[in-house]
Order: sequence, then structure tokens, then C-alpha cells
Amino acid sequence: MAKIEVQGIYKIFGPRPQQWLEAARAGMSRDELLQRSRHTLGLRDISLSIEEGSIHVIMGLSGSGKSTLIRHFNRLIEPTAGTIRVEDIDVMALGTRELERFRQQKMSMVFQRFGLFPHRSVLDNIAYGLKVQGVERKERERRAMHWLEVVGLSGYEKQYPHQLSGGMQQRVGLARALATDAEILLMDEAFSALDPLIRREMQDQLLQLQSQLNKTIVFITHDLDEALRLGNRIAILKGGELVQEGTPEEILLAPADDYVQAFLQDVNRSKVLNAAHACNKSVLSLTTRTHPAHGVELMAKQGLKFSPVLDGKRLYGVLTREAAERAVREGARDISRHVENMATVPASAGLDEVLGRLLRSSEPLAVTGTNDEFLGVLSRSKVVELIRPALLEQEQGEPPLSESAEAVGGGLTQRSAA
Repeated sequence: MAKIEVQGIYKIFGPRPQQWLEAARAGMSRDELLQRSRHTLGLRDISLSIEEGSIHVIMGLSGSGKSTLIRHFNRLIEPTAGTIRVEDIDVMALGTRELERFRQQKMSMVFQRFGLFPHRSVLDNIAYGLKVQGVERKERERRAMHWLEVVGLSGYEKQYPHQLSGGMQQRVGLARALATDAEILLMDEAFSALDPLIRREMQDQLLQLQSQLNKTIVFITHDLDEALRLGNRIAILKGGELVQEGTPEEILLAPADDYVQAFLQDVNRSKVLNAAHACNKSVLSLTTRTHPAHGVELMAKQGLKFSPVLDGKRLYGVLTREAAERAVREGARDISRHVENMATVPASAGLDEVLGRLLRSSEPLAVTGTNDEFLGVLSRSKVVELIRPALLEQEQGEPPLSESAEAVGGGLTQRSAA
């Protein structure tokens, strides 16, 4: 279900934007519009659907319109034309007081330069949004202390922002955004000002928090490595226009134009993409209570020699067709006693790690998430497809990884659900 839906967003900066809207709609270039009217085209015909519980990354170079776009979602910037909906709320129809409540309750923002109040303590900074909401002091301090602990800053509640490192200040900003319990986080270049190592740590923390909180997050960045690591979907802007939007693997495998390709040229796919990107989620799965004959029938119908077996949402093991047929002959009521252990790989494992696992074994690999939740079976052919461009660029003096990749691709054609 879409959490945020924007349709046909235009933004023209200048004293008479409506006068030049039709020209922008007709395709007048940004440069020509500026020359003829002294108006600046910020956004042209942007439409996006952001799914609930996802991290949707909007990226582009400086001046591409990404920060302008994110500020339209809560109307910090008013569009020249277009519609904005958050669930069943028509954001464009909100009056001043309604819009204020909407910003307080629905969306929180995390800024690049932290946006902390220098004269307030860490605890008061985190509690600020709750104060604006009218939460009484004792309760807001209790909630602020909780989020202080969540982001790993216990003991720093009485410090002031200037006494903290950049990474710690950004943790305070993240805790402040989370403390209001808003359903949507807008993160505008939130980690861009941090050193690379601290930036990586903050990305890790965001992913860990997201696995627990399942927020809808709109994340702005100019760094494709960061976008590929964090995003469920990525939208790439250029000159105020949407150039390409899709999953990380869609963008890596089929860049829309030279602009997108330029972003991709230095990306190490095997480190950026992970097992979740190479996961076959539509594979047949059985439960421990499945009748053996039914299991045999389902596997035969799909031409499979094995099927993962689940206990609720968790992986229980794997059932081979031979084991299912044996259970039929023995008259078993269900398949639970004929299930074997199944090797697993966490969804967060990088494709470089996954490739090593595939080269060491021809057995199927299940991809698991939080609390061993079954996500699917690793698709060997998809692993090869995702990393092949990087393999082709290997220098001749290095080990022949491309041959290894071919071995991975052909090693389990009949037993894999790829």
C-alpha cells in the first residue's frame, strides 16, 4: 500500500510561477525558462509512489531537485502544480492549523547539519518535538531517555551539542525524529556530513532500527553506494526531472541513460548488493503439517526436487522429493519427520560473501531475515547476473572469477529454485 503518493509535481521558483507553468509543461528547458522569464524550474512532472514500511531513496547531484522534492511532502515548499497524498490525506487541502498538526504527528525530519539547538541539552533536544506536541515534561523526558538509549547515547543526556562528535550529534537528531513516533521519516542528506566510518555505522543503525520499527523513510543522498545499501527503491533526479526509478538491482542491471551509468561506474556490486537482492521470493514452500502426497504433487507440478519447509514464518528445513516419496510409502501423516536441515544465509550478507558460499557448496541456500524469518531461496542465476559486469571488468592478472561465476550459475539448475 502506498504511504506517500505524489502526482505531476511542478515547482517553478520566481514571482509569477503560474504564468510560466504551461511553458514548463510544454517542455521548455530549464536554461531557456531562466533566460526568458528569470524563473527557475525546480521540478518538472514528478510522480512517485512510496510504499508503507519501505526506505525510498531519492538521489542526484547538487541542483537535481532532490531536497526540493522532499520538502514538498510536508509542504515546507508549496508546489506550483500537482497532488500530494499521505494515505487518505490530501496534503494540498490542509489549512494552516491542520498542516501544523500533520507535520507534528505524521512526519519527522533529520537534516544534514543536525539542526540541533545549541543552548539545549541532548535530552531537551530529543524531547523538543514532544514539547511542541504538548506532551507533559515527565512523559517527554521518559520517552526521550528511551530513544537516547536506543541510539547508544546513554549517559550523554546532560551534555550539549558542541560537546559531541558529528556522529553523536546525528544520533541525537535521529532520536529526536523517532521520539515523536511519526510514521514517516524524511532524511535529507542525513549522513553526508559524517566521516566515512561513522557514516557506515549510522547506515547500520538505521537499517537495524528499520527492521524493528518498520517506518516509511524517504532518504535523500548524492551517494549511490549509500542509496544501493539502504533503499528498497531508488529514484534518480537530474535537473529537476525523474530520470529513473526502481529497485537497486533494476538500476544496476538496466541504467536508463548515461547520467545513471556515470553513477554506476565505480560501484562494487558484490559489496553493495546483498543476498536479499538475489532472493527468489516466489519459490514453493511447505509447512510441517503438509501431507507427503500433497508435497510430492506440488513439487512435481513445478518440476522441483526440493522445497523449503516453514514453521510459521521461520525456516524449519528442506524437504527433498525423494524424502517426500519415502514419507508417502511409510504412510506418514505429515512431512515433519522427513525434513532435513537447510543451509542459510542472512539477507544482509553481501554478494561477495554469498559467492564464496556458493563456490564451496552445491546445496540450496535459504535467505533469512530477522528471527530466522524465511524470505526465499538464493537464486544462483541472479547472483551471476548481478555481479557479471564487475567480473567482466576484472584485470587479466587477477584470478578468473568469471569462470567461477559460470560454475555457480550452472551448479544447481535442477535443485535450485532459481
